[in-house]
Amino acid sequence: MTEKEVCELLERKQYKVIKESFADINEVDLAELLERLPEKQMIMAFRLIGKEEGAETFSLMEPKQQQILVEALTERELKAVLDEMFLDDTADLLEEMPANVVERILANTDLDTRRQLNQLLSYPEDSVGSIMTVEYVDLKPEMTVRDSLEKIRRVGIDSETIYTCYVIRNKKLLGIVTAKALLISDERKTVEEIMESNIISINTHDDQEAAAKLVRKYGLLALPVVDKEGCMVGIVTVDDAMEVMQDETTEDIALMAAIAPSEDSYFGTSVFRHARNRIVWLLILMLSATFTGIIITKYENAFAAIPLLVSFIPMLMDTSGNCGSQSATLIIRGMAIDEIHLKDVARVVWKEMRVAVLVSTTLAVVNGIRIFVMYGDVRMAVLIGLTLVCTITLAELIGCTLPMLAKKCRLDPAIMAAPLITTCVDAAAILIYFSIATSLFKL
Repeated sequence: MTEKEVCELLERKQYKVIKESFADINEVDLAELLERLPEKQMIMAFRLIGKEEGAETFSLMEPKQQQILVEALTERELKAVLDEMFLDDTADLLEEMPANVVERILANTDLDTRRQLNQLLSYPEDSVGSIMTVEYVDLKPEMTVRDSLEKIRRVGIDSETIYTCYVIRNKKLLGIVTAKALLISDERKTVEEIMESNIISINTHDDQEAAAKLVRKYGLLALPVVDKEGCMVGIVTVDDAMEVMQDETTEDIALMAAIAPSEDSYFGTSVFRHARNRIVWLLILMLSATFTGIIITKYENAFAAIPLLVSFIPMLMDTSGNCGSQSATLIIRGMAIDEIHLKDVARVVWKEMRVAVLVSTTLAVVNGIRIFVMYGDVRMAVLIGLTLVCTITLAELIGCTLPMLAKKCRLDPAIMAAPLITTCVDAAAILIYFSIATSLFKL
């Protein structure tokens, strides 16, 4: 169903048809469909979604549309939505809403839910505690398999996941047991007999990206979260981990393009904010490029003696800059997926230097032949070849070490990406080029 069809059915008041159609649409697709509708039609259409599906659809929508719905729904409708939402989704909603909307949301939650929400919101931003959910199935070690299955049937509807259950005694996490293990085990066995005691967990104050990496590395559906005393306080589910990875990747891509990261979508960000996010880095890079201009000015006499020198500057700067960017991109990716660590700096440099030798030699030979054929000048061919070897080697060195240096200084390695590295390499390439040129041509 398209947004045009929904609008036409709403106009003809074919509410039953819309409701039946919505029942066959996945909540993710339904959220996208509602977001494309005009505000009035979106509110009307949302009221036609079933209670459980409505809560899931609401949690998947953009904050702007969520705010519109919160302000438009009645107290009863809003409470029905909030009652069906998982606590971590409600906490995410509160973080995005203005104060007056937050007050209305909290007014429609019970005291226990409000207390749990306040606990989730008290954790530092980007910490594991801020993304975890406290809705999970906990079991006692002495419970039988039959008792465990009965509890899952009873409380599973209010839990974010039932595929992994957590064995707890006095709030301490003792082990985990999967729904599969429960289903295939003898009903008379105790949970302690079948549980897995080799537990992978994470602390509430660890970085959320660390949780996402653990979920990805071990293929977990949920990761238990413990406090500093080792008490079980919540879980991070795979969907939350995927969202963290998406946010972190988006941030890295923005930084690599010299853009200040934004949490809003592209169309949800104003033109002014887009410009503000880009202009600061562009100003920094533009002013840093002044050094390249100063170096070029210093060699004006070389230009006057051999005007042909000027024509090779763009090629040398672009080639070296691209090589540095390639190296930086690979290193940043390797660090992001935990393949490359700070202790590997020597191995990385050694590998990149060998790559640089192969790449620079190939490009130097090809360019040397091209220049000799076009201009018949052996010295010019040698000049460009030597410059390429030196600049590409330096670019590879800068490209592989700057991201690791940033990590060492507790900065995001993505900051040391294409634009900044290109600016550094450009100045170095010009300096190397004219240093070799003045020596070779006796200028």
